Amino acid sequence: LKLMKLGSEHVYHIAGNLNLTRLMAVYDEIDRPDLKFPTFQPRIPKKLNSPQQIFKNIREGDIFLHHPFDSFSPVVDFVEQAAKDPNVFAIKQTLYRTSGDSPIVNALKLASHNGKQVTALVELKARFDEANNIEWARQLEEVGVHVVYGLAGLKTHCKTSLVVRQENGQMVRYSHLGTGNYNPKTARLYTDCSFFTAREDITKEVADLFNTLTGFAKKPEFKKLLCAPFNLHNQTQELILQEAENARNGKPARIFAKCNSLVDSKTIENLYTASQAGVQVDLIIRGICGLVPGLPGISDNIRVHSILGRYLEHSRIFYFENGASSDGPLIYMGSADWMPRNFFRRIEAVFPIEDTRARESVMEIIDLYLKDNVHAKFLKSNGSYTNIRRPGNSTRICAQEVFSNQEQTHPPFVTAS
Repeated sequence: LKLMKLGSEHVYHIAGNLNLTRLMAVYDEIDRPDLKFPTFQPRIPKKLNSPQQIFKNIREGDIFLHHPFDSFSPVVDFVEQAAKDPNVFAIKQTLYRTSGDSPIVNALKLASHNGKQVTALVELKARFDEANNIEWARQLEEVGVHVVYGLAGLKTHCKTSLVVRQENGQMVRYSHLGTGNYNPKTARLYTDCSFFTAREDITKEVADLFNTLTGFAKKPEFKKLLCAPFNLHNQTQELILQEAENARNGKPARIFAKCNSLVDSKTIENLYTASQAGVQVDLIIRGICGLVPGLPGISDNIRVHSILGRYLEHSRIFYFENGASSDGPLIYMGSADWMPRNFFRRIEAVFPIEDTRARESVMEIIDLYLKDNVHAKFLKSNGSYTNIRRPGNSTRICAQEVFSNQEQTHPPFVTAS
């Protein structure tokens, strides 16, 4: 108190541990497997077993992974192979949170040492990771990496990586887009999704996003990506209201969203509108939810689940039925929750899953989450949560256990349309 020039009124006595973060070390230090979750080895799809072939494999078709059930190592391989590949010309990478011995950061250093153009967008204000990120930025700058700190007043929260490779006299772009941080440690603890693509219409917009963040472009236009603070909020509202219009016209209409928090008032208002129009709305909101489900005449058609299990539910998935369109449902994934800070005060990237097989795979994931009757709880209209009632003869369904036990949750390779 003397050092910080504080009075005794600033002292708070608590019953219990002062720093629960330190308690996490106990789990690793104590050898008591009987008190721990069973060990789990993430899967690596067979065609990703050869990291040297990763660019060839992405070129053959989009790759979709569901972490931690699918290994995070292909994401690390993507950057490491780019650092070594003599045909790679440039690498651009966002860093929001990463591990203390980050292989991603080490790969970026190696790439710069190997003469490649390397740009790293480091978010210095990532809560709890400020000191780590300042150190990463310093180390990267020392080896010649072009370190950028994003746009003034906006946190760089998007999870994007771009590799530019010279092939047959042309520059070809490859991109990784994700819902989670480039952190191999949390990738074993959080559920997240990864998407690799060489599709020109998507990788071009990823390049445009990086150009905006590095100051080479000021007014990007996005047609495939939904990016905050540019078009994400407006497009999200349009997608919700279009479902309401489809329902009024007798077309199939449904909305599914899975994210950490839902507090944006405009989004909540439009979800109420969709419910009143007859749209079935299913939401999996792990944390704060400002929407009140089950209100007569307002939110009768809205159900809200929260899932708390072995793994922290962190993936953001958005589904819109899209009426009877020949294009099928619209499915997006990305880094953004439905919160004002994500819509207006952060750089976010939400990307489409367009291939039919990939959409079917994601729909299977959505369906399983909605069937969870072990870790899921319903949000009631009075603000309390209740366990899902499971009759004695009903099947026990734990989504995370099913994902862990499946040999493959989805086909990892999707033929490019």
